[in-house]
Amino acid sequence: MRYLITGGAGFIGSHLAESLLEGGDHVSVIDDLSTGSMRNIEHLKDRRGFRYSIDSIFNKPLLSELVDDSDCVIHLAAAVGVKLIVESPVRTITLNVEGTSLVLDAAVKKRKKVLLASTSEVYGKSESFPFRESGDLVIGPSNKGRWSYACSKLLDEFLAIAYHKEKGLPVVIVRLFNTVGPRQTGQYGMVIPNFIKQALHGQPITVYGSGHQTRCFVHVRDVVGALVALSREPKAVGQVFNLGSGQEISILELARLVKRIAKSQSSIRRIPYNEAYEEGFEDMPRRVPDVSKARKLVGFKATVRLADIIADIIEHQRRCDGL
Repeated sequence: MRYLITGGAGFIGSHLAESLLEGGDHVSVIDDLSTGSMRNIEHLKDRRGFRYSIDSIFNKPLLSELVDDSDCVIHLAAAVGVKLIVESPVRTITLNVEGTSLVLDAAVKKRKKVLLASTSEVYGKSESFPFRESGDLVIGPSNKGRWSYACSKLLDEFLAIAYHKEKGLPVVIVRLFNTVGPRQTGQYGMVIPNFIKQALHGQPITVYGSGHQTRCFVHVRDVVGALVALSREPKAVGQVFNLGSGQEISILELARLVKRIAKSQSSIRRIPYNEAYEEGFEDMPRRVPDVSKARKLVGFKATVRLADIIADIIEHQRRCDGL
């Protein structure tokens, strides 16, 4: 198949491109490098069937050309990371909503399948655990910038489903839960890369809030396998799927686990949310997915234990930092 990956020089996109090429598919990548990096795809540049464009999805003529030349678009281009979202809400909303609209509009002209990457953030403050795709979504107030990302991605979902129902566009939506692995940067607030970098350099490991909030982390390799399978499964069209792990851990325990695996002497320091982000910042106390729907359709399973995920990222970070 011929794939177009928007945001393909990012963390998930680069792993996805790598996997598709290994399977014999042709891959085109478009990325403006605002949060992605050429380092992520440098090793793919000479691979047969790979091409890349350093440009924005807002370049409509180029986007149309790339979409026309593909069989399936995997739309990953989006604002990422809590830090970036809080600091740049206008960019977050514009990139997510207008960017997705452009991708869907280009795809519908030639009936190209679109797999839209959404997020667990859309569940907002729901307390119905584990989160199911059919469950209600509870978003916080509009004057809290924290929720702009969730709302923009939720609007992306509504828009994709509307294109499917009204215009017959084949779309698949996946809600990603804390996907982690090598190449992920902590620059925009991603917790595990931040903890690992701090631990390896002997800096205090900074836990925001109480540290009792829990998350479930899944290795990018497992997510990529599911993205490929769902992009090829006709029964997935028009549906929403959670992708994540059921192994829940508090952020404080995560910090201790990173410290132990890294054999670090770093202290663990708690920082109130209003110091880390903004006054009145709200967070979700738990984020736990029900992945039975994806498991039933394409056999999705989180296969990598959290300790092994952390060890994998530590090894990668040590190589990058020359440690």
